[in-house]
Amino acid sequence: MRLIIAEKPSLARAIADALPGSPRKQDGAIAVGDTTVTWCLGHLLEQAPPDAYDPALKQWRLDTLPILPSRWKLTPRARARGQLAVIRGLLKSAREVVHAGDPDREGQLLVQEVIEHLSWKGAVSRLLVSDLNRPAVQRALARLEDNARYQPLYRAAESRSRADWLYGINLTRAWTLTGRQAGHNGVLSVGRVQTPVLGLVVRRDAEIRDFTPHPFFVLWADLAVEHGTLRAWWAPGEQQPLDDQGRLLAREPAAALAERLPGAEGRLVKLDTQNKRQAAPLPYSLSALQVDAARRYGLSAQGVLDTCQALYERHQLITYPRSDCRYLPEEHFAAARASLEGACRADDTLRQWLAGADFTRRSRAWNDKQVGAHHALAPTGRPMDPSRLSATEANVFRLIARNVLAQFYPPLSTREVKAEFRILDEAFRARGQEILEAGWKPLFTTRDEAPPLPTLTEGEACRVSAAGVEDRETRPPEPFNDASLIKAMMNIARYVEDSAVRRTLREHDGLGTEATRAGIIETLVERGYLVRKSKALRATRLGSALIASLPEAASRPERTALWEQRLSAIAEEGADPAPFLGDLISDLRGLLASADAGRLREALATSRGEEPAAVGRAPAKRRGATSRRRSGASTGTGRGTRRAGRKRGSS
Repeated sequence: MRLIIAEKPSLARAIADALPGSPRKQDGAIAVGDTTVTWCLGHLLEQAPPDAYDPALKQWRLDTLPILPSRWKLTPRARARGQLAVIRGLLKSAREVVHAGDPDREGQLLVQEVIEHLSWKGAVSRLLVSDLNRPAVQRALARLEDNARYQPLYRAAESRSRADWLYGINLTRAWTLTGRQAGHNGVLSVGRVQTPVLGLVVRRDAEIRDFTPHPFFVLWADLAVEHGTLRAWWAPGEQQPLDDQGRLLAREPAAALAERLPGAEGRLVKLDTQNKRQAAPLPYSLSALQVDAARRYGLSAQGVLDTCQALYERHQLITYPRSDCRYLPEEHFAAARASLEGACRADDTLRQWLAGADFTRRSRAWNDKQVGAHHALAPTGRPMDPSRLSATEANVFRLIARNVLAQFYPPLSTREVKAEFRILDEAFRARGQEILEAGWKPLFTTRDEAPPLPTLTEGEACRVSAAGVEDRETRPPEPFNDASLIKAMMNIARYVEDSAVRRTLREHDGLGTEATRAGIIETLVERGYLVRKSKALRATRLGSALIASLPEAASRPERTALWEQRLSAIAEEGADPAPFLGDLISDLRGLLASADAGRLREALATSRGEEPAAVGRAPAKRRGATSRRRSGASTGTGRGTRRAGRKRGSS
């Protein structure tokens, strides 16, 4: 019997459907001829807790840190034991095994750790499926590879998992125990990813709190020109009191000029006209969808992920949602019309959008070179029946379908005009935009970004009909919300100064992964480090105190970039993982040495922030107790206890 082990049930079903023969469902598997397809439920195994190495480590003590396993152990997840037993039984009858994890670092780890844990000694083939369409799966089945080729990828994923355990377990225990000395009776969880995310919010809140507004002034003039009227704005010269953004800091010069302007004549001295064409936004990755759905519908990142999981698993309306890719396989182009017509025919809004699509157009979205383990979110072709979906599910599905439909619309064509007038020897500027061809834009908004200017000719005369001064004030940065925090995690390179680190973070998709970003935010809320206030995410006093008590390096994203550089060398160049883990342990000793009860006590006493909701405080003690019972297993990665069926990635 050939045994194929898929990463998740949906992939197993797709593989079984692509095999010749009639599928026969079994307990935890599907048999098709001489092949049996079984599945994992996300990670079936997890890093063993410290007391699995030494029962004495069940008690949290500073003098036992750092905890450094000499021989690593994995343990079954509680809710995955049944499926693990199914795979163990099937392996006894197997003559060959096929690894069918997702074609990425974590997918390689997820299945291979099960195969090795269950002591399979035979050869293993590798099946790489990035597209669940039946023809694509059949092609993948026809080109199996030797799994040995992917050992470097496995070693990199294994090293990341061990490094996160070392980092999270040791620092969480150190800061929790130091916190007790400082008077805080609860777990203080530290993780490689969750803590820098918390740091982002804490620093943003401090910027807002410490912001000192200052007034500035703008002068406008309404101008009559040959073909109409427009409003232009004074561009004060360097001789005026300006801030670093060119804003006028004194009202008197503007007020004096405003008194002289009515009736004054001038001339258009500079006219810049540019025609621009803008392609439609690409189909969604999960994070891009979370950003848009939060802005449009006020959904949390976790809410969008849960909705996508329902659309994918229960309704089978969309492709795999936990994708970091915004491109589609080139072979999907030929079937796009049929799948979109099927998906859109039962919904009035989607039918209207479908009617305007030109399926002879081919956008840049169809690009195999940009498709990795997964492709962008797209409709499967099943009809969307709004009566069978919740309002949220229908709204999210329309967004996904819209962005794919937009690939078959013309570009947005605009004419952008910048005009500079000279009046009383002063410069006044105006700008406008004229839509020449709306293209895809009506699918997204009917609002123009800038009204058009009347037809202008360089050198023509103008006359001021009215003028006025507006008193304005600088504003602090906006607090983070789900959309902006997900976007910050996606574009974390903006928050670091080192150019090499910025480059690495851009190359590796920022902080966290598509599968973990929403969970990281929710974990920080559940642990009482963040609180939702209206739609904003604000740091609590506890969250602010934790960041203040940690070395700065632990609360910034640079560590993820440095890790990714080393992990990439392991995955792509076959580098030895031992030096990476050795350097981490040296770094860890330094971080542990910086744990200081006095510093933490002061931080707890002086930090400012929001109070967590009452419902968020009570479970914290239960989670802390659970963490201690499991010897830090849930806090070691900084993400809490994960449900079986979810791929773990960043912590």
